[in-house]
Amino acid sequence: MNEQPSGEGLTAGEVAADAAETQRFLLNHKAQRRLHVPVRRDFVQLPPRSESRHSVLAQFVRGRDVRGLRAYLFILAITSSDLDNWSTTLNSSVWARAIGATDTAEPASARAAVTKIFSRLHQRGLITCTRLLRTHDIRVTLLREDGKGGPYTRPGKDNRDPYLRVPRELWDERVIDDLSLPALAMLLVLSCERPGFELPSERAPEWYGWSADTAERGFRELVDKGLAGVRKTFKSAPASPRGYTHCNRYTLVAPYAHRGRVAQEEVKGV
Repeated sequence: MNEQPSGEGLTAGEVAADAAETQRFLLNHKAQRRLHVPVRRDFVQLPPRSESRHSVLAQFVRGRDVRGLRAYLFILAITSSDLDNWSTTLNSSVWARAIGATDTAEPASARAAVTKIFSRLHQRGLITCTRLLRTHDIRVTLLREDGKGGPYTRPGKDNRDPYLRVPRELWDERVIDDLSLPALAMLLVLSCERPGFELPSERAPEWYGWSADTAERGFRELVDKGLAGVRKTFKSAPASPRGYTHCNRYTLVAPYAHRGRVAQEEVKGV
């Protein structure tokens, strides 16, 4: 729906596209109606041979930057073609509406918020950002998901990079706006792993770069909101007062079901 100025019989709020409508339009027209968004696993966790397993996702979590993470995932979702050098160009006001900056701010403040969010993504080595001369258009170009500033390529059959899939329902059903930062981070973690994934909370700082409490809160929220199931298992523990200990094994539910194995098979051309 086209935006119209107020004062012509209807208020702007009655005729102007909101954030949900703007997101839906861009996903349908720029994402070529893809059912999922591929994201390299390197965004969540670096390979075992790395000096540290922490990757860019940890910077969002430690910085409490849920708006930046939501914005980045949306940019990945709508930037679908290398014909434009993996770039998307939109008016700054459209960007503001698309990433939810207009929900709690006036237009000028929302546009300023876009600049700040994009600046953080640039500092993390995930995008480059250019304001086109004599316009209010902002051109955003993807970089590789590991934050090292390399050129972006689409993960898939043409390379062997493992990747996870983020389903369209995350936006279509407005789930992404309802999840806290810990829950969104752990959703990405679980998307990398096989069903029944076990993460001892005390290993979260070493493996992912955020606290055990953050991991536990994220898991708990995913289970409470019906995005993941949990199964408690028990192990022998001779040094424990009871002689056993328990652990939780988590499995995402459809449509957020684990994608790691499928993605690996596609990379291998199966």
